[in-house]
Amino acid sequence: MTAPPGPLGATLNGDGTRFRVWAPSAGRVEVVLADLRATLAPEERGYHAGDVASVGSGTRYRFSLDGAAPLPDPASRHQPDGVHGPSAVLDTSFDWTDGSWRPPPLRDLVLYELHVGTFTRTGTFDAVVPHLAGLRELGVTAVELMPVAAFPGTRNWGYDGVFPFAVQQSYGGPDGLRRLVDAAHGAGIAVYLDVVYNHLGPDGSVLARYGPYLTDRYRTPWGGALNFDGPGSDEVRAFFIASAVMFVRDFHVDGLRVDAVHAIADRSARPFLAELVATVRAAAPYAVMIAESDLNDPRVIRPAELGGLGFDAQWTNDLHHALHVALTAERDGYYADFAGAPDLATAESSGFVYAGRYSRFRRRSHGAPADDRPPEQLVVAAQDHDQVGNRAHGERLTALVAPPALRLAAAATLLSPYTPLLFMGEEYAETAPFLYFTDHADPGLATSVREGRRAEFAAFAWLAAPPDPQDPETFRRSTLDHDRAPRPHQAAMRAFYRECLRLRKVLYGTERRRPRAVAIGTTVITVEAQGRHCLLLATGAQSTSVAVPGGPWHVALDADDPQWDGRGPTLREAVIPAGALLELRGHSALLLVREDR
Repeated sequence: MTAPPGPLGATLNGDGTRFRVWAPSAGRVEVVLADLRATLAPEERGYHAGDVASVGSGTRYRFSLDGAAPLPDPASRHQPDGVHGPSAVLDTSFDWTDGSWRPPPLRDLVLYELHVGTFTRTGTFDAVVPHLAGLRELGVTAVELMPVAAFPGTRNWGYDGVFPFAVQQSYGGPDGLRRLVDAAHGAGIAVYLDVVYNHLGPDGSVLARYGPYLTDRYRTPWGGALNFDGPGSDEVRAFFIASAVMFVRDFHVDGLRVDAVHAIADRSARPFLAELVATVRAAAPYAVMIAESDLNDPRVIRPAELGGLGFDAQWTNDLHHALHVALTAERDGYYADFAGAPDLATAESSGFVYAGRYSRFRRRSHGAPADDRPPEQLVVAAQDHDQVGNRAHGERLTALVAPPALRLAAAATLLSPYTPLLFMGEEYAETAPFLYFTDHADPGLATSVREGRRAEFAAFAWLAAPPDPQDPETFRRSTLDHDRAPRPHQAAMRAFYRECLRLRKVLYGTERRRPRAVAIGTTVITVEAQGRHCLLLATGAQSTSVAVPGGPWHVALDADDPQWDGRGPTLREAVIPAGALLELRGHSALLLVREDR
């Protein structure tokens, strides 16, 4: 990729502003201000640029192509009046206080995924700040923000963003994001940002009016694919890579979670994703790059020198799916591929359940082994925005299973050697659903979204129609109720999460080895890890007898202990001899630590 001849968009330059835009088919490009139209000079490869004096921060502007109606800047840093309004020149300076900040390494990450709009009733970056100390005390080391690129209206998951450089104004805009990042670093918490480089939202996007940002050679589930390997693709790549670099450089974010990399079609010899990772890493060597991938392909996280894309980590759904089936017995849609406890044992051992195995849901073999990769390169979760929000009624696991099963799910993920991710509110058993919501002004688009949402659930046995995404009440119902957190049951659940995360730090040092997990029958698995601890998980509803492997052991964590609002201690003995026969209640979790260590 050849870099653009200079920064894209509007850049403050002495007593004025320099504007640069890529519009390869336009013969004349003008920047349109309130009382001025200035023609930009053509540059190589379809760029147009020029300096305009006496234009300062906050000045609204648009671009006109060949005299047509003015459009917002595709590389706009600020859309203060929404995605359909003009762009605004942005002063990128900020009084940072995080000069001594050092982000945690990958092996120490405990991710906390949150949606800014529903994390608090206020729904802003600033409203997140008072909760940072509590997250740090819980054991969280990084928050992962769902996408904040400018989207239409004020209510959206963020995956309908249309200005990849601009920060959503209703959340607090660019300065609000900077304040949150700076405060998080002060609280000892890293910030990761979810970015979407596989499609553009359907409402407010102007990129295709400027150049071949989209291609009709491929399609995504959400519409047209981005052009990463056709004519003009060098400039398209440069545009999105510049967006990624901007966030780590100008906003001090510690890493990026790249959405749905499996939906990025690219047949070039050097894939866009490999170039993205390498360029961001060159700009910010500390940045951690995480991919969301549905491919179960270890090449995503293999280094470039081994033929991989070079991502530091990737999401894997297999542990979640196996755990969900084991606890709920749901077998519709993609859950049809999972058999509960036996597959949970495979996920705990290998990360991927599908590593070349035939998938009935996909009707083909799927995945490849990732045994050569360190376990911390796989991100696992018992709940996340997809698995909760992509249910017709957005039910959290709290609404589907009883508290003992919730504690088991927490132990299965937080005490695994993989990088754990918590979904906001999970730690105190939040009961509010996380529903799909939008705020499109076009009635036709709103109708299409409703109909598409219903069609999406055809493979699942969810009979009632999902709530209307456009209804403000759908959004309101999805907002967390932090007032519930101090109540006895919620406080006990949070204490259990805190203890799991404390034990995680004790159990795993700088070197992590994959555990040895074994299914005993169809409802119990044993997970032996690091040669010094064993996790027993009874996923069935009935009590089960199990012989303890190895030993002797002592109990480090009993999910049924009354301090976690449990049903009473599982064992009376302080030390458990090797081969002892234990009676485990249904939906119980027991962590044993070797007595001689």
